[in-house]
Amino acid sequence: MSQEINCFEIVQNLIDDCVEKLGLDRTVAEILREPQRVLSVSIPVQMDDGSIKVFKGFRSQHNNACGPCKGGIRFHPDVSMDEVKALSTWMSLKCAVVNLPYGGGKGGVIVNHKELSPNELEQLCRGYIRAIAPVLGADMDVPAPDVGTNGQTMGWMMDEFARYRGYNEFGVITGKPIIVGGSLGRVEATSRGCVFTIRQAAKATGLELKDATVVVQGFGNVGSIAARLLSREDGCKVLAVSDSTGAAYDPNGLDIAALEKFKLETGSVVGFPGSKNITTEELLQLECDILVPAALENQITGENADKINAKIVAEGANGPTTPEADNILAKRNILVLPDVLANAGGVTVSYFEWVQNQYGYYWTEEEVNERLERKMVEAFDSVYSLYKEHGDINMRGAAYMVAIKRIYEAMKIRGWLGNKA
Repeated sequence: MSQEINCFEIVQNLIDDCVEKLGLDRTVAEILREPQRVLSVSIPVQMDDGSIKVFKGFRSQHNNACGPCKGGIRFHPDVSMDEVKALSTWMSLKCAVVNLPYGGGKGGVIVNHKELSPNELEQLCRGYIRAIAPVLGADMDVPAPDVGTNGQTMGWMMDEFARYRGYNEFGVITGKPIIVGGSLGRVEATSRGCVFTIRQAAKATGLELKDATVVVQGFGNVGSIAARLLSREDGCKVLAVSDSTGAAYDPNGLDIAALEKFKLETGSVVGFPGSKNITTEELLQLECDILVPAALENQITGENADKINAKIVAEGANGPTTPEADNILAKRNILVLPDVLANAGGVTVSYFEWVQNQYGYYWTEEEVNERLERKMVEAFDSVYSLYKEHGDINMRGAAYMVAIKRIYEAMKIRGWLGNKA
């Protein structure tokens, strides 16, 4: 995460602005500005060479007025306490935007997971869960995968928590493999939810998706699946994609299936046959109908926002656009689908997984996707209608206002606000 742009301060300022616009008491902002609990832990891991290495980890639980905390676990070198606090706050807002009975949580470990062996990674996963186990539970705090974690890591974590509890509690972790209580459709959920919001935005703005041009920053799980769905199901032309090694560009459109296979074999999108190598900065400035930033935070800033040449920016990542950039894009009539709406498909299907775990009854992938579409369409419509109604706010402001109003109602009913309600 950029050292110059603090994501936690960004989300705090946005909360302040939206509480004021909603006419709510300042107490609401004071409560929502800080997480209810932040845990900092040290995790000793025996490495394959016999040495002991101590890793630093965090878990932030932002607000549980609407239900148990919910949010991913990130393994990345740039993880910090402020980052997980910001991400847990975003999760509270995200869950409220799609009207889920959850509050926000987020965890992380400072590590480059690519440098660990499978055994070292497993030991780190188990050590992290042991360290935060007292604050976890299906009715307390439910983690999920994030950057640097996946179904396998969730399987190890769920198993470690079962050892801690002395019995299986599948609902404590979501994003698990199917055989141990995972949900069909979960792997594609974040990307599919993003695509559902893009479709609604296209309808609202009169954009024809057939042959619409798309640029995707980040070709990990979210970006690659979004590119695949948009090209295969909507007939879009994906002009360029990037990963941590560089970017591949083809003005005639990339063959996404072939590109996915190429990256699997080589570990990079750079050098894909028939494509031109460009920088990530050049990729962000390509003329296109839809730009999907699906990498990390603070990618579209005040320095490059005036060079963005898209009609719609759909945030597959968390916090890819800074407030200064948001204002510039709004003035240029570029519609930004904010992260708390556009990438809420992941937590929505995590919620479905949690429900299925609680019931012990599992849905078909078609049922999961149908339910996801309903949730995303309802969320988009509530945010877009408020955006159009106010006129002086952007889509991010509208999404925050929808979310904060719902969390406020929950806190009010529970008596958290005293006589200030």
